Amino acid sequence: MNQVIAASSGLSRRAADQAVTDGRVQVNGRPAVVGQPVTPADRIELDGRKLAAAAKTYLVLNKPTGYICSRRAQGPAPTVYALLPERLHSLKPVGRLDKDSSGLLVLTNDGPLAQALTHPSNVKQKRYQIRLDHPFKATDKTNIEAGVELDDGISKLQLQGQGDRWTITMHEGRNRQIRRTFAALGYRVTQLQRIQFGKLALRDLPPGRYRLAGRQELV
Repeated sequence: MNQVIAASSGLSRRAADQAVTDGRVQVNGRPAVVGQPVTPADRIELDGRKLAAAAKTYLVLNKPTGYICSRRAQGPAPTVYALLPERLHSLKPVGRLDKDSSGLLVLTNDGPLAQALTHPSNVKQKRYQIRLDHPFKATDKTNIEAGVELDDGISKLQLQGQGDRWTITMHEGRNRQIRRTFAALGYRVTQLQRIQFGKLALRDLPPGRYRLAGRQELV
């Protein structure tokens, strides 16, 4: 509820909850309740004014290391929402990057598109730049391209590079897949940055900064 109100009114989510508590919000002609689920078909009014559906927003963030893709902080680690103004806090990540990884993160309030982009039948090509704790052997490159057995199935990666620096291209999105694949062969990934997601490229976007994107850049 508060996300819908915030996205379409300019209020913060906390202020949206307070507006509901104060009786300023109605859903389909009845007083709203904090946390009440709503759908696009519901008529939501704030102070007697119908709220228009929130415009679809697509955002590209260059996530620095040390931030988590969650609404709740985990210990001292801040969330990516600390990098965004409050008016953008209703956006949700499309896929994730773990705390120790950096790079391109897409956030949006377009739920159907986000679901489509992460569905196994339509997973976008992703590209990463990594650094290893020691130089990579040619024989291990062959092993990874042929497929490495992990506890959740075979992992195949396309690699380009030399020594301890490599560019990885993949279509899957399993949890910490790149790190686990290299660990299975005795390597530790010391740096990992996502530089491309489908047609979107990180380019020269500075760490911690974001830019708005068009829907056509994602489909």
